[in-house]
Amino acid sequence: MRSQNRTSDVESDAVRVLDIRQITTDQLAQLGVSQLAYIKPVTVGGEDVFAIHAADGTPMAVAPNRELAWGAILEHEMVPALVN
Repeated sequence: MRSQNRTSDVESDAVRVLDIRQITTDQLAQLGVSQLAYIKPVTVGGEDVFAIHAADGTPMAVAPNRELAWGAILEHEMVPALVN
């Protein structure tokens, strides 16, 4: 049975809020790492392809075209972003 005391429920569900103006470089780098991936056009072996990287810059995959890279990111329940 759920507690009738809403104050304690709110306190137990509280989330720590950070002031974005005081965020450290490390905290910024970790934001969205598991949810965001970016697509960057690159040349590999003389062929133009699209590299997929995690938000922290970790290489994850290479796709032959942008649409396939975009689809691969969505298939893994991540949010794609394009980088020029």
